[in-house]
Order: sequence, then structure tokens, then C-alpha cells
Amino acid sequence: MKSKNLSNKILRLIKSKGFKNIELDPVLETKYILQRSGENIRKYLFSFYNSDGRELCLRPDLTISSLLRYAQNNINAKEKVFYTGSAFRKSYNKKNVVVKQIGMEIFSSKNENKDDKEILDTSIKIIKKIGFKKANVKIGNFKLFELLIKKLSMPQRWKSRLLKFYWNEKYFSELLKRLQSNSDIDPIVVAGDKKNYLKMKKENPNKIIAGRSYREIIERYERKINDPRTVETGKYSVKIIREFLKIKCSLKDAPKKLNTFYKKYNLNISVGKDFFPISNLKQKGINFEFSTSNGRGKDVEYYSSFIFSIEVRFKNSIKTLVAGGRYNDLTSKILGLKKIPAVGAAINL
Repeated sequence: MKSKNLSNKILRLIKSKGFKNIELDPVLETKYILQRSGENIRKYLFSFYNSDGRELCLRPDLTISSLLRYAQNNINAKEKVFYTGSAFRKSYNKKNVVVKQIGMEIFSSKNENKDDKEILDTSIKIIKKIGFKKANVKIGNFKLFELLIKKLSMPQRWKSRLLKFYWNEKYFSELLKRLQSNSDIDPIVVAGDKKNYLKMKKENPNKIIAGRSYREIIERYERKINDPRTVETGKYSVKIIREFLKIKCSLKDAPKKLNTFYKKYNLNISVGKDFFPISNLKQKGINFEFSTSNGRGKDVEYYSSFIFSIEVRFKNSIKTLVAGGRYNDLTSKILGLKKIPAVGAAINL
């Protein structure tokens, strides 16, 4: 009963802020998950085939279900919604197979900074409403890393790779080691590739091998020739990236700290308060913290800029009660649909 009363308090507060309640389908077509995320995610899905042969799965994520609903209904106007329900993912340790959440989202923002603030402010009000007098609000912004990578001297294919795998800490670390040392470049393999390249240039460019045309393979090899990696620039870039990812401070000091860092390496980047959508930094019991690494390694790969989480002390341990951020690219990059500006948060029940 106590848990139900807390949920009702949260729902009443969200509704009072102008969010409308929606119902989400418990299943969705597996193709929306696999076509951009790849087959690696299949092992986490509860999937099955219906009578007409379509592969369906229990929704693994409420945000994805909510965005699909908005996109498939061809809604173009700004919309504020909330919902309750469970997401289902297989887990080897049998924990968190069923994740119960309340979610709130704003689609098609006209003023993204304003809507980011509304989601964060509402999340903080929820924490206070259900009785927590103290909380730690962690803020990050993926755009800051994106700006950094664009300024560094390295091949474009490596910039794209680092941006893609930023959230995957383990693989990202491996990429940095390779970039720093060029240890993955084997002179014998390079010589063999060059020999094959020269041979392919004499062949029909439309010929297919291993699912790719000769033209595609040749173009890829030429990109490597025209935009090579060097140990010197690789080491320097890795040094800057690692230093950047260690930046952590109070939110009020974040712009100054970041701008000092960018100036140190002559990166011609300037950070203002618009990167941090906070209306009031002086709230009793609320600590605002900034980290360039906020969210990494926590299965939040679809955030495109602003990201936050709110931690509270519960039964002698620290728990993340609310988490969210902006995910403008989720529909286009993950679901293969039109781009929909969106920001939201999930309250873990």
C-alpha cells in the first residue's frame, strides 16, 4: 500500500505539470530494435513470432515504445506525456528482468533548453514530494565530448568510432590504446591490403565480395591512405581525451573549469550556462555535481546531449531514483524513423 501511495503522489505531481497519461503497447516489432542496434541485443529480448510471421518482443525499454507511438501516429506538434509500466530484459544474474518505471517525456521541443529544465525541475520536485530531504543531482552533456572530438587531429573514421562507442567504457578504453600506440597496425597485413587494393582497381568495381562491392572496399582503403593515423597525433589526442573524461566539479564551477581546459589545449571551444539546464542551483538539501563522464557504462547509449541522474540514500545505500536526458537521435539512429527531438526521465519503482 505504501508503494502504491508513493506512485500516486508521483503521478499526481506529473499530471499537475501538464503531462497527459498514455498507454504503451506491451509488445513491439523486433525489427525496430535490431535494425540499428544489431543482433547483439537479441540475447536480452523476450521475442516470439505471431501468426503472420512477424517477430515481436516484449518491450525492452519504455522510452522506445513511447517514441514509436509518437512517430507511428504521425504527430508533429509538441507533446508532453507520462506513463507507467514494466520493461522486460533477460538477465544472467536474474536481477532486473522486470523493470518497473514511471516515465515522462516531451516530444518535438521548440525550445530544447526550456524543456530540459522542465524535465529536471519536475524530477527534483518528485524527489522532494516523496520525502527525500537530500539528493545528489549529477549532470553531464554528451555534446561537450562531441565538440572536443571534432577539434582533435585524427582521421575522421576514428572520430566517428570514438563518438559511437563513448558509452561503452571497456571498448572505448581499447580504442584509446590502439589510437595511442598504433599497435593494431601490422605492416605485413598493410602490405597485403595494398596488393589487394591495386588488384581490385583493375577489376569490375561492381563485383561483390563478402557482401561489399569492390568500389566500397577501394573507397575505404583510399580514405585510410588519404587520412592516415600517426603515433604522435594519436598520443596527443588520447592524452587530451583522458584528461577531459576526468573533469568533475560542482555544477556552478563547470563552465569555468571546462573553458580553462579547452584554452589549455587551444581548442577554440567556449562553454556557457546553456549547456546546464538548471533554474536554481541553491536548493536546500540538493547538491548539483558535474562530470564529463556522467552516464558512461550505464546502458544509456541513446542520449545525444544533456544527461542527468538523481541519487538518494535509501536503507544505508546510494540509489539512482531518477535518470534521464535528451535523446534527439534515438528515432533516427536506433529505430530508423524520422528524427524527433525528445527529452525525458524515468523514475525507478
